[in-house]
Amino acid sequence: MSPSPDSANGHLSTVEFGTLLVEERDDRVVVLLNRPEVRNAIDQQMVDELHVVCAALEQNPKVLIIAGVDGVFASGADIAQLRGRRRDDALQGINSTIFVRIAKLPMPVIAALDGYCLGGGAELAYAADFRIGTPSVRIGNPETGLGILAAAGASWRLKELVGEPLAKQILLAGLVLRAEEALAASLITEIHEAPELMDAAHNLADRIGRQDPLAVRITKSVFHAPAEAHPLIDQLAQGILFESQAKFDRMQAFLDKKSEKTKP
Repeated sequence: MSPSPDSANGHLSTVEFGTLLVEERDDRVVVLLNRPEVRNAIDQQMVDELHVVCAALEQNPKVLIIAGVDGVFASGADIAQLRGRRRDDALQGINSTIFVRIAKLPMPVIAALDGYCLGGGAELAYAADFRIGTPSVRIGNPETGLGILAAAGASWRLKELVGEPLAKQILLAGLVLRAEEALAASLITEIHEAPELMDAAHNLADRIGRQDPLAVRITKSVFHAPAEAHPLIDQLAQGILFESQAKFDRMQAFLDKKSEKTKP
């Protein structure tokens, strides 16, 4: 049985997971998709447990790092479960709902990709703010070959990420990108050997951590706001930040450092 969405109470260290390995630190949470027997395929229990993680991070915002075990990110949705789903299941948006929730988390999400990142696994990666990978990454959406469509975000997120022509190659012609191709398309932004992948993810989380957390949260929200919300939402958000103590402290520290450098 999966833990209930309220069971974390903002503290993931108190929760027992069956399909995830979860490590909670002061400023970040690391989640490893852990179903190695099926190449980390995303099933209902994993979705339920990811909801628990999101509930905790919505209550206690931290950077989220998502990766997989055994050299695989996620091979897709669990086909054995998917085969039995019908119209009403599709209308529930089982995977799309959790991926939207992950994309909307207050703090940035980093997907550390290794090996297969296909179907629902790719759509989970598309929901992240950052994607880094290893040379063995294979990323794509083979859903049309199974008689369905990529309905958990790829059909609209992917063209925003890589442009319409390449998105159609992936979605309509089953193109699976290798790591260098994904890097060239900016679908991933860094390539690291597998033993260094998690260190690279933590280095990126460290860079995020050196920014002001409130400024990061508000910037992420403004970045994803619809076009018609700008520039008003930018101005309102800046008004909030202009009154924050961190703004005064950080700007004063900058000026003090600059002053020290100019002293004879």
